[in-house]
Amino acid sequence: MKNRNVQIPYELFYQLLQYFLMENYEGEDSIRKGLEKKLNAMVDRELYSKYKTAPTEEEREESRQEYLERKGIPESFRW
Repeated sequence: MKNRNVQIPYELFYQLLQYFLMENYEGEDSIRKGLEKKLNAMVDRELYSKYKTAPTEEEREESRQEYLERKGIPESFRW
C-alpha cells in the first residue's frame, strides 16, 4: 500500500488527542463513528478511482457495480 496522508476533521483529531494523550475516554463512540465514516469515504473513493482507471473493461464494471452497491443504488436504477 502506498504511503499517503489522510485528512480528518479537526473535531475528530481533537477527540483522538483527548482519548490518547489526556486519557479522556468519554468520546469513544463519536471517535469510532468518525473513523468509520472516514474509512467508508476512503473505500468509496478507492472504488470510484479504480472504476475510472482500471485497465480492463471487466475490472471497471466490477468496480462500478461494487461502488453502486455500497452507495445503495437499486439494480433497477442502474444503467
